[in-house]
This record gives sequence, structure tokens and C-alpha cells, in this order.
Amino acid sequence: MTKHKDDGSGPKRRAWGEPAEPTQYTLRLYVTGLTPKSVRAIENIKQLCEEHLKGRYTLEIVDVYQRPSLTAGEQIIAAPTLIKKLPLPLRRLVGDMSNTEKVLLGLDLRPKK
Repeated sequence: MTKHKDDGSGPKRRAWGEPAEPTQYTLRLYVTGLTPKSVRAIENIKQLCEEHLKGRYTLEIVDVYQRPSLTAGEQIIAAPTLIKKLPLPLRRLVGDMSNTEKVLLGLDLRPKK
């Protein structure tokens, strides 16, 4: 019988019930130019993602004035609007993303009370 020493290079072990890989988030933020509210929303969501999703997210920022074709299928009625495409379920959050608890709840990063 041959024994192999675990040098850490093999597959990572995980505790029962833990996901094998951290969940990846796909987010799209729709803004209207560089208005103060749009700039705040961009800054707020970037900071929140770096604090809570570092290395596990993609964030696309779409200016509805410059890329109106991307808004057609998304039913954007207000801006800024953040859409969480993945993981499902899809969620929409409207505003400047300054209410951190509301955004974290909307992204399913906080349990509902």
C-alpha cells in the first residue's frame, strides 16, 4: 500500500454543505450619463462589491444614453438601476445604492429578517 502526502496541490476539500466554489455574481448597473446620482451609484456599488464580493463578481456599467439598445430588453424605467443577473433569482435595485443593507439584501448577501 502506498501512502501519499497531501502537499496542498490537489483539489480543495470542503465542509459538508459548503459550495465547491464561491458564487460568482454578474451585475449590470444602468446609469444616465455622469449625473451626481449616477456617479454616487457607481462609487457605492463598486465599494460594496469590493468589500463583500472581492474576486467573485463582474460589474458592467451601461450608460443608457450611449447604449440604448442594451436597455430595450431589460425594461429599465428608472436609473440608476442595478440588475443582478447571476446567481438567480434575477433582482433589480433602483437608486444610488447608498442604502448598504438594502443592497446587500437585494443581492442575497444578507439573510432576510
